Amino acid sequence: MGIIEIVLWVLQFALGIGLIFLVLIHSGKGGGLSDMFGGGLGASAAGSTVMEKNLDRITVVIALMFAFNTLIMALVLDT
Repeated sequence: MGIIEIVLWVLQFALGIGLIFLVLIHSGKGGGLSDMFGGGLGASAAGSTVMEKNLDRITVVIALMFAFNTLIMALVLDT
């Protein structure tokens, strides 16, 4: 296993864990885990706050990085 493959696997693992964490932090209809950190009150009172919008953007960027890394891994590990 080459160094590139190891880097891709570690990156895939880190992006996956990060994506799971970010999705769990989002507040849904019930508030989600963000209520534990104080984000639920502002989100329910004012609709979508700036913090929630930034969290959405970060989640989309991490999800795109995860998808591209998956494609790169499929091409590199095609043996």
